[in-house]
Amino acid sequence: MTVDRGKTLEHVLAVAREAGEGIARIYAGKFDVEYKGPNDPVTRADREANTFICAELARAYPGMPIVAEESDPASYAGFGKSPQAWFVDPLDGTREFVARNGEFAVMIGLAENGRAVLGVLVCPALKRSFIGAEGMGAFEVNEAGDRKAIHVSGHEELKGARVLVSRSHLPDAARARMNELGLVTVPCGSAGVKAAKIACGEGDLYAQPGRAGKLWDACAPEAVVCAAGGVWRTTAGFGYDYANESLENGRGIVAGNPKLIEAIVAVKW
Repeated sequence: MTVDRGKTLEHVLAVAREAGEGIARIYAGKFDVEYKGPNDPVTRADREANTFICAELARAYPGMPIVAEESDPASYAGFGKSPQAWFVDPLDGTREFVARNGEFAVMIGLAENGRAVLGVLVCPALKRSFIGAEGMGAFEVNEAGDRKAIHVSGHEELKGARVLVSRSHLPDAARARMNELGLVTVPCGSAGVKAAKIACGEGDLYAQPGRAGKLWDACAPEAVVCAAGGVWRTTAGFGYDYANESLENGRGIVAGNPKLIEAIVAVKW
């Protein structure tokens, strides 16, 4: 299926914002929290946003697999064989949503032939939205629809670089190594929020050694960061493969400008 990236960005942004409005309504009131596993919460906001986004994408892009966090895996089985696939995290940062610190995002990304090419990040509590696509650049879009071009920071040395790190998943050994390198660690929830800050230069580097979620945690963030002039790699320097049906991001994430990524992938963790 041929996708017009400009029109698709506008449509997916509208879908993500509508999902974000529903999430914001739930966030403003009382809600129950369930657990899919240890330290893995889920709420009605996750599930309702997932249902809405998947229905909208299925209607507009029939036959294209939708790999979404709260969907039954059977619904996207075999997605790796498709030339195009959507990756959806309807509420990235559920722990932050539960903690009510505002650091959560709706994330919708498109991969073509295993590569992230288009992404939308909507941060409902922060009232900020970000879009990016290969060959089109990256933008912050305000509530009136006005776009501002964004770009990754120009800081090129590890020493003094602001590195955005997980609030809940950063191993002590990795934190110590970052301190040794002179990095300034800045805790931040949600891969989407961290990616947005990297894309607009509010942080220099995003680093998560070891396990770094699943493919729906990376596709939209990677597309936005790369469209903003950045690079998204594993900690060993390899690219992400969105045709990998294991879904696991087991080799970490580093994202930032090319010089910083070249320096960070040379580090022995």
